Amino acid sequence: MAKKKAPPAEPETPFHTFTVDQVADHYNTNTLEGLTTVEAESRLKAYGPNELQGNGGVKWYKVLWRQIANALVVILLIATILAFATKDFAEGGVILFIIIMNAAIGFWQEYNAEQTMEALRNMSSPTSKVIRDETRVTIPNSQAVPGDIMIFEDGDVIGADCRLFEVFNLETDEALLTGESLPAQKNLDLIEATEQPLGDRLNMVFSSTTVVKGRAKGIVTSTGMKTQIGKIATTLLEVDGNETTPLQKRLNKMAYFVFLAAVILVIIVFAVHKFQYSSETAIYAISVAIAIIPEGLVAVVTLTMAFGVRRMAEVKAIVRRLSSLESLGAVTNICSDKTGTLTQSKMVAVRMWLPSDGYYRITGTGFIPEGDIYRQGEMMPNSIDIQEEQVPTGSGTDHFLRTLEAASLCNMAELRRTQHPDENGDWTAIGDPTEIALQVLAYKAGLAKPDLLDQGFRLVAEFPFDSNVKRMSVIYQGPDTAKGPGDHFIFLKGATERVIGCCAFWRDGDVERSLVGEKGTERDTFEEMITDKMNLLAEKGLRVLTLAYRKFEPPPGVDLVHGLVREEIESDMVFLGLVGIYDPPRAESRPAVLECYDAGIRVHMLTGDHPSTAAAIAKEVAIIPPDVPVKGNPLIMAAGQFDSMSDEEVDKLAELPRVVARCSPTTKVKMIAALHRRNLFAAMTGDGVNDSPSLKAANVGIAMGQSGSDVAKQAADIVLTDDNFATIVHAVAEGRRMFANIQKFIQHLMSANVAEIVVLIIGLAFKDRTGNAVFPMSAVEILFLNMVTSSPPAMGLGLEPASASNMHEPPRSAKQGLFSFEVIMDTFIYGLAMGALSFANFCIVVFAINDGELGEFCNREYSDLCEGVFRARATAYACLTFLILAHAINCRSLRESGWAPQNLSTLKHNTTLWLSIIVGVILVFPIIYIPGLNHNVFKHSAISYEWGLVFVALILFILFAELYKLIKRRTMKSLTVPTNSALEMERMRSFMSQKDSFDLIK
Repeated sequence: MAKKKAPPAEPETPFHTFTVDQVADHYNTNTLEGLTTVEAESRLKAYGPNELQGNGGVKWYKVLWRQIANALVVILLIATILAFATKDFAEGGVILFIIIMNAAIGFWQEYNAEQTMEALRNMSSPTSKVIRDETRVTIPNSQAVPGDIMIFEDGDVIGADCRLFEVFNLETDEALLTGESLPAQKNLDLIEATEQPLGDRLNMVFSSTTVVKGRAKGIVTSTGMKTQIGKIATTLLEVDGNETTPLQKRLNKMAYFVFLAAVILVIIVFAVHKFQYSSETAIYAISVAIAIIPEGLVAVVTLTMAFGVRRMAEVKAIVRRLSSLESLGAVTNICSDKTGTLTQSKMVAVRMWLPSDGYYRITGTGFIPEGDIYRQGEMMPNSIDIQEEQVPTGSGTDHFLRTLEAASLCNMAELRRTQHPDENGDWTAIGDPTEIALQVLAYKAGLAKPDLLDQGFRLVAEFPFDSNVKRMSVIYQGPDTAKGPGDHFIFLKGATERVIGCCAFWRDGDVERSLVGEKGTERDTFEEMITDKMNLLAEKGLRVLTLAYRKFEPPPGVDLVHGLVREEIESDMVFLGLVGIYDPPRAESRPAVLECYDAGIRVHMLTGDHPSTAAAIAKEVAIIPPDVPVKGNPLIMAAGQFDSMSDEEVDKLAELPRVVARCSPTTKVKMIAALHRRNLFAAMTGDGVNDSPSLKAANVGIAMGQSGSDVAKQAADIVLTDDNFATIVHAVAEGRRMFANIQKFIQHLMSANVAEIVVLIIGLAFKDRTGNAVFPMSAVEILFLNMVTSSPPAMGLGLEPASASNMHEPPRSAKQGLFSFEVIMDTFIYGLAMGALSFANFCIVVFAINDGELGEFCNREYSDLCEGVFRARATAYACLTFLILAHAINCRSLRESGWAPQNLSTLKHNTTLWLSIIVGVILVFPIIYIPGLNHNVFKHSAISYEWGLVFVALILFILFAELYKLIKRRTMKSLTVPTNSALEMERMRSFMSQKDSFDLIK
C-alpha cells in the first residue's frame, strides 16, 4: 500500500521558531474553536492516522505456525505416514484431511480472535482531548490531525507534537526522547535558533512524553511517523498481544501430561504384542495415542477467549490483558472510587455556608447556568417553612461576592454555548465535574469567569490540585485602577481540613478576624464550628469544598511562575465559606453492590470526600447499612487514621473498613496490601496518574476510560468505557461465566478421550487368528469422534450463557485451577461409564450375536469373516457418538440435572450447542450406511437391530448421570454462597456491636 504523502516541507518545519498565530495560520485553525469535524475527517484522510509504523499487529504466519507446530500434528503426521506406508491410502487420506481441516479451522478462529482482541485492546490505548466544533471532546489518539487544538493535563500521555499557546505550570517527562531525568518546565517564549536541541524547545511538547505537572493547550504540528518519536522509530505504547496467560500455562501443562500419557499407552500396546513391530501394531498404537489427545481443545479455548473479550466489550469493559479474564472469577473484594463510578459525576452546587451570612440554597441542575440563589440564614439546610430571601444576580454582601469570586477564578472549568443542543440545552462544559459545579454557581451569581477576565482579572500563577495536599490555588492580579496596577489576590479551594490549616483569619462580613487567640482558643472554637457546619452538609450526602483568599504582595525580583513556594503562598489565608456539591448515585450502583453481596464479594469505597459525605453515599448504594451511625463506626475510617496504623494493627482488625475517606494514592496501595495479607483477591479502580501503583498492585486493575489518565489506563488490566461500577460487576460475572465454561468443555473433551481409551485398551485382550489385537474402533472413527462429534458441542459449551447461580456462588480460590477435584472425578467417572457401555455393546455384537468370530486382518480390510467385527465396531461407534452428544447436555452443569424440563428449555438460547448435537446425530447415518465409506474408510458395516443396543446404552447413561448428580447434590458441599445482601447487612451490624472492634479502632 502506497504511503499517503504530506506536504514535503512540513516534517522539517521548525515550529518552535513560529509564533502561535503563525502556526495557526499554517494549519488554518482557531485556538478557541478548534477544527470542525468535517475538516478533521478530511485531514485524517490526507495525513493518515496518528500511528507509528511497525507496531506489530496480528501476524498470520505466526498464527498458522502455532496450528501446525504442536504434538497433536506430529502424532497425526506419523499416523499418516504409517497408513500410506502400509498402503492404507483411504485411512492416510482421511487423517491428512483431518490435519489440514484442523489447522484451517484453528487458524481461522485464532486469527479472527487475535484481530478482535487487538482491536479491543487498541480501544483502551491513549486518547487525546481536543477541541472540535468549539467543544472539548475525547478522541482515539490515532484520529488526531495537524491543526487540532489539543488539551493536556496532569497524567496525560501527549498524543502528538504540539506548539504550546497556553501553559500553567506545565512540566513534562521527556526522558524517552532526551534522556534527561528531570521534567522539562515549559513556557511560551519564542525560540529563534532553528537547530535547537529537543530538550531546549520549551514551547513545544512531543508525542509519547508524559505530563507530570500542570496543564496546557497546544496546536498539533506533527502526527504519526512525522513526530519526533516517529523519526527514531520508537513507541512507548505497547499492546500485550502475545502474552501467555495463566490459563494457557495450565493448558500447556495439561498438553505435556496428555503427551506423556500417549507415549505410555503406545508402550503398553507394543508390550501386549511383545514389542514385535508390525503395521497392525503400529496403527493400533497410533490410534490409542490419537484417542487421548483432545484435538479440538486449542480451537475451543481460542473461541471461548475471543467470545469472552467481545462480551466484555459489549458491557463496556475493554480487556487489555487476557490474564484479567481469568482473574475476575476469583475476585473477593472490589475497591471502588465514588465520583463518577458509584455516582453520576453530574455535580451541582446546592448549598453554601458563610460565617457572616449563614446558609444559601441554590436551585438548578447540571451545568446549565440557570437557577436562583436564596439566603436562608442560620436555619438548618433541610428545614421546612423557613423564610428565604432571593439574592438578585450580581448583588449580595461583599462576603458573598468575594466567595463567589474565589469559586469562579480558582477554577479551570469552562462553560460554553454550542450550536448543537443536547440534554443540557445549548451549554457544554470542559473540565473537572467539581469545578464545573462551582463555575455554574458563579454564573448564577453573575460572576462568570469570562466576565471577571473581561473586567481585568489576569491569571499570574497556578498551583494545580494535588491528590496529596487536596487543594488548589491561583494568583490573580485584579483590574488596574486610576492609582496604578491592580492588587494581587490568592484564591484557594480544597478539602476543608486541608484549607483550614492554611487559614490565619476568617471573614466576618467586611471584617477579617484573626484565628490566633490566647492558647489557640479562637482557632479551636472556629474549627469546631466549621466542622459542625461541614458535617451537617456532608451528612446530607454533599461533597463539601472550602474557599479562602488573601491579598498578596509579590516579593521584588521573584519569578511569579517558577520562583514561588507553594507552602508560602498557601499560608495566612482568610477563610471565606463552604460549598456543598451533590453528586447523585447512579441508579444501577445499589443493585450492583447487592449483587456483589449475593456473589460473596465485598465492596469498599475509597474516596477523597469527607467521611460523612462518603458514608451518606455508601448508605445510599448499600455499601454499609442505612441505619448505622457514622461516628465511632469501625467500617468508616478517614485515610489519616488508616494510614497511621501499622501493618500489624491493620491485620488485627476483625474487618477492614468498607469506607475510607480523604483517601490518597498511598492509602489505596496500603488497602491492597492489607487484602493480600488476608489472602483475598482484590480489584481496584483508579483514574489518576498517582493511582498507577495501586492498579499495578491489585490482582485486577481497572481504569476509568472517560475520566482516567493515560498513565492509569496503561497500568490497568481492564478499562471501563463508561466509568460505571455496575460494569465492574458485569465484568466479574463474565469472568466467572468464561472460567466455568472452560471447565465444562474441558470435562466434555477429556471424558470422551477417557471413554475411547477404555474401549481401545480393553480391546487389546481380543486377538484375531493372526494374533493381532482387534480394533474396537478404527483410527478414523476416533479422529471423527474427536474432531467432528466432540469438538462442536465443546465449542457450544464454551459459549454457554451464565448459569442462574453464576453470581450466587462464592469466588473461586485464586489457587484453584481448571482441574478441581470434582472436575477430575467427573471426567473419569463419565468417561469410564461411556467407555464401558460402548465396549459392552461391542462385546455383545461380537460374542453374543456373532459367536466370537474375530476373523483375520479385520483392522485392515473387510471380508466375510470380519462382518461381525465390522458390525460390532459400527455399534460401538454409534453408541459412543450418542453418549458423547448426550454428555454435552450433562456438562452444562456440574450438579444440576441436565435433562430436567426447565434446564432443557434453556438449551434454545445456545444455538451452537443444540445445532452441533443435531448435526452430530445426523452424521452418524451416512457414515455407517454409505457403501465404500463405511468398509474402506471407517472400517465398519451397516447395522440394523444393533440400534436397540445403542438406545439402551443411551438410556442407561442418562439414568446413571442423573443418579450420579443426585448423589453429588446430597453428599457434597453446596456450590452456592452461604450469604446474600440481607445477611451481609446483618453481619455488618453484628460486627459493629462488638466492643472489641470499637476499642481497637479507637
